[in-house]
Amino acid sequence: MNKRQEAILEFISSHRTVSTSEIHDNISGYFPENYTRITIIRDVDFLIKNGFIKREGRARNVRYGLLNPLLEYVNVDNYFQNDCDDRVLKNYNFSFDVFNHLNQLFTDDELRRILSLNEKFLGNIKKITPTILKKEFERLTIEFSWKSSRIEGNTYSLLDTERLIRENVEASGHSKEESIMILNHKRALDHILQDSSYYGFVTLSKIEDLHRTLIDGLGVNTGFRSSPVGIVGTDYKPLDNIYQIKDSMTELTKIINLHQNPFEKAFVTILMISYIQPFEDGNKRTSRILANSILLANNYCPISYRSMDEVEYKKAVILFYEQNSVLYLKEMFIDQFEQAVGKYFN
Repeated sequence: MNKRQEAILEFISSHRTVSTSEIHDNISGYFPENYTRITIIRDVDFLIKNGFIKREGRARNVRYGLLNPLLEYVNVDNYFQNDCDDRVLKNYNFSFDVFNHLNQLFTDDELRRILSLNEKFLGNIKKITPTILKKEFERLTIEFSWKSSRIEGNTYSLLDTERLIRENVEASGHSKEESIMILNHKRALDHILQDSSYYGFVTLSKIEDLHRTLIDGLGVNTGFRSSPVGIVGTDYKPLDNIYQIKDSMTELTKIINLHQNPFEKAFVTILMISYIQPFEDGNKRTSRILANSILLANNYCPISYRSMDEVEYKKAVILFYEQNSVLYLKEMFIDQFEQAVGKYFN
């Protein structure tokens, strides 16, 4: 998007629907140079084509609104210039309305691009030998275990992670908990790779089993939490009632299983387990490993997140907590999938 299109999307995001004249009156003050009706139509056509907004009505009654409220545009740089205490949240508490909009999060163009990338992945794995395929999964396991742990504050380097996983040698100057966290990731991935079809259908017990593996030996209680939990860097408060948490997770599994597109299944998993925060700790780890299990169960390339910036990832998650906007996290998810297809199994 250019600056003009960003401004139009921000304006539409702050209103239910707007007309062409309302767009012109609001935006022309910021872009006075030759901002004609033709320019507006060109800009809104771009936003419609890329799945940000929809057109309603006909002729003079045409109005524009968001295609999905979760696709609301937020300027990330501007938003995080404010400290968490100074940001105004759309919802300070868990919003059950989010469940009503966990569909059509990807445009047709995005889905075609993802499908094309995955066809490349499927073609690649047919060409390589079983030995090379095994080594590539080992490499992805090491890099995923490193990055997913690093997002959670683990300070192991990638090379130290490789040595830990391959040789079971712990790096000096690091806590025992850091090595346990990494090895738990490996155990979870190994379990998934033994029978990748197992997660073709998602259940609460399967999610809890994955979580149990990821937090084993870390002093974290298993099962759904029964007490409140706070999140660093945000005033968003997740559910604090165990019955509501169970109900929300049950609803999430229904939505995941009903989704036809595996990539959407995985993305909704990333979003909602992080948002619900069903466990005492290890929620985002569980969401990432479960998303990969869903991708693998449906013959999609798993993601290592190796090149993803941890700070930007946390911003994207917080943006969903606070404004229920998925755009930034969606952009990262697609990018990391593309990088995984390019880096592994070639």
